Amino acid sequence: MLVGVDIGAAGAPFDDSLEELALLAASAGDETVARITARRRAPDPALFVGSGKADEIKAMVAATSAHGVIFDQALSPAQQRNLERHLGVPVADRTSLILDIFADRARSHEGKLQVELARLQYLSTRLVRRWSHLERQQGGIGTRGGPGEAQIELDRRMIGERIKLVKERLERVKRQRGTQRRARERRGAVRISLVGYTNAGKSTLFNALTKARSYAADQLFATLDTTTRQLWLPDIDGAGGCAATLSDTVGFIRDLPHKLVEAFQATLQEAAEADLLLHVVDAASPTQDEQMAEVERVLEEIGAADVPQLLVYNKCDLLEPSRQPREAADWVEGPGGVRRRRVFVSAIAGTGLDVLRRALAEAVSAASSPGAPITMNDKSDAAERPHHHA
Repeated sequence: MLVGVDIGAAGAPFDDSLEELALLAASAGDETVARITARRRAPDPALFVGSGKADEIKAMVAATSAHGVIFDQALSPAQQRNLERHLGVPVADRTSLILDIFADRARSHEGKLQVELARLQYLSTRLVRRWSHLERQQGGIGTRGGPGEAQIELDRRMIGERIKLVKERLERVKRQRGTQRRARERRGAVRISLVGYTNAGKSTLFNALTKARSYAADQLFATLDTTTRQLWLPDIDGAGGCAATLSDTVGFIRDLPHKLVEAFQATLQEAAEADLLLHVVDAASPTQDEQMAEVERVLEEIGAADVPQLLVYNKCDLLEPSRQPREAADWVEGPGGVRRRRVFVSAIAGTGLDVLRRALAEAVSAASSPGAPITMNDKSDAAERPHHHA
């Protein structure tokens, strides 16, 4: 059963259909049997939704035989514990659901370490909720905790030690990635990174551009591990073609847990140190503006806000004829009034990819002189250039 609470805070995002939470639940292998929303001025300290709404949720859980309840917002450890006692079924929040998906999808050694770190940091605040034996005292000669040390303190210390070990291993991975990036810099290859909201089609576009075989599926967080391949760009003005490196990174999502962003710093560093970002947008999504804003927020958080962007509006094959773009590429105003190049494609159908390759080649060619940075800003007078909408 899915529960969403509109707190009513200014600018706070709220999905009244709970559609994205349902997609997350499906990605975790859960089936949605009921949805309920509520509105509050502020979260209830004990039950988050208040006793009346909690009773309503309990009745619906019984009526639908739901095995668990998932909240679209983050719950405190006390709220989660109280709700489980009141409802009589396991309760999860958006953060723990995303962590579960990441844990299931991580394939590489680095990805598994990053997910483990985020889960340990999340778990360390919820020890008292999960196990009944944690309140008991443990003593006697030969026990690791020493005479009288509470089991919860022992578990917390063990988690702390594991967090320290995982951080050390991730630091080694970060140094290895840095070495690989410096090697690519010495070869003079332009670094391009794909970024975007989860399920915008980044991996499908990556495969279409590089002929790679990365896993791609119509689900949230299908790909977690960064993959880098060589991308050959076409000849521009007789200068000859050139090679670039293209990296596919983990997708972003609304309310992505901060600890997860922190844990994935080694992976997200690919975006922060790129010469150009391909910001992939789901052109068919009704919430594309909110999704783009969330991507911009995460890019700001990881220090990639100033990296030049080329907007790639993907999934144009899903648009109705009346909403199809009039041109394959145009310019659009972005944050801060900066005009960005925009290309319309369908990665799965293969349309618009030649236009995208040429736009990339033009950007790289313009920066081919020593020390010249890549720029995707429109240098012409904005009033003289027509502005087309999808």
